Amino acid sequence: MTMILRRAVIRHGRQLIPPQAQTRARSLATEVDVQSLQDSSEGIEASLKNSVRETKSIESEAQNQSVKYVPQIDAQKLTKPLGTTISPHYEPHRLVSDPPRPSDITLELLLASQAHLGHKTSHWNPANSRYIFGIRQGIHIISLDATAAYLRRACRVVSGVAESGGLILFAGNRPGQDRCVTRAAELAEGCHLFERWTPGSITNGHQILRACRTRVVDEFDREISGYGNELEDLPALKPDLVVCLNPLENWVMLHECGLNAIPTIGIIDTDANPTWVTYPIPANDDSLRCVQVIAGVLGRAGEEGQERRKERALHGDISYYPTDLGGNEDHEQEQEERQFQKSKRNK
Repeated sequence: MTMILRRAVIRHGRQLIPPQAQTRARSLATEVDVQSLQDSSEGIEASLKNSVRETKSIESEAQNQSVKYVPQIDAQKLTKPLGTTISPHYEPHRLVSDPPRPSDITLELLLASQAHLGHKTSHWNPANSRYIFGIRQGIHIISLDATAAYLRRACRVVSGVAESGGLILFAGNRPGQDRCVTRAAELAEGCHLFERWTPGSITNGHQILRACRTRVVDEFDREISGYGNELEDLPALKPDLVVCLNPLENWVMLHECGLNAIPTIGIIDTDANPTWVTYPIPANDDSLRCVQVIAGVLGRAGEEGQERRKERALHGDISYYPTDLGGNEDHEQEQEERQFQKSKRNK
């Protein structure tokens, strides 16, 4: 019986306690210990200081590790030249931005540019038999010796025309040839054409090209004023040399050049007729890389000719004189004085 009463008191003890006593006990339980709060804040501050020290120590270790890593980078630089190299290698943009010079013509360069590949044997022109080296898997192989020899001859022609002050026209209207054509014309200080040739531009130039602007320049290519009215009655200018990169599509232009006794240079593949141009270059006209090499080399040749012409002009040796149009008396006097000085030096 005593055990039963004890369990009842324990189970129902809270219900027997009055409400005021319960509230007082709850308030006593929720009282805050100020001393414990101060101790906890000091502990938090100490932990923050420890974390700051740890971060500083980590940063210092990282700096030490970076300083220790410098000798490893130097070791990599020392060992970098070791092993195989891939230089020189093909860079497509170099053929346009920095084309090769006539002195750089080698059989290796022509072979790498696929200048030796011709067409099928069923498409060949018998007039190209002297340029063909042999047959490989039903395809004619062009002799690179002949290509190099004829390319060097064409370079001498372009250089000579540029040195004499002639006007050179570079033409090529196949896809992808516009950049190399304009670059070659820029180097040789000539003209370029990368669109369709207008028939009659040479034979009927006074009608087709009469709206084009013409100017008179001196030996340093500086424009001379005073010839505005006289230039209107002059016929359209004709090129002194035409470089055609795709003769098959521009046979009309080549025919007009032949009628006007204008020398021409062209890339002749195994399916083209070498008699269409004055100075043929047997090569693969379907390879853009081959066309860029040939156009760049001819442009460099024209650049060398222009440099020689301007160097001679500095010493008073002028290869050509502007046309006497009777519109500038001061320029005529200068021209007569130059002729007199030149004849005096020859004596």
